[in-house]
Amino acid sequence: MAEAGVFARNRRLELIEGEIIEMSPIGRRHAARVRLLIQLLGQKLVAGEAILDVQDPIVLGDHSEPQPDLALLKPRADFYSEMHPRPEDVFLLIEVADSSLAYDREAKVPLYARYGVPEVWIADLEGKIVEVLREPTETGYSNVERFSTPETLLSPALLPHLGLEVSDLVG
Repeated sequence: MAEAGVFARNRRLELIEGEIIEMSPIGRRHAARVRLLIQLLGQKLVAGEAILDVQDPIVLGDHSEPQPDLALLKPRADFYSEMHPRPEDVFLLIEVADSSLAYDREAKVPLYARYGVPEVWIADLEGKIVEVLREPTETGYSNVERFSTPETLLSPALLPHLGLEVSDLVG
């Protein structure tokens, strides 16, 4: 729609359950944390084992294309040039929440679960807590854990060698 002139190109929008939602502006703390995670995950990934995607859409059904802050995706030779990734393409989604915590929890996480995204981490920068959500169901994630000890090592279930400390995720 930006290409058609309906929306300005610089507006941050995502499609959630058929509604176009204006996303919060990206603050300095949020941007810095995403950059750090890009660097850390990029260093830990073995070439070709996953694609590290940043703030790009994930297709959830016909009416939702949320844009998680980070996604670890199954590798594809075309790098998803023919279609945006879908839940079955996802190893892990990470939402970095500075001003967006309630929106991430209430709007995005239920969608991720309903469509079968296997694992989501919410990095709550304000509370310095990482929520790890696994085992998606129609109504949410059946396995939800919260971590606040800075040295605690967290690893994605599908890429267990990619450990990050809580402090890497929330400072």
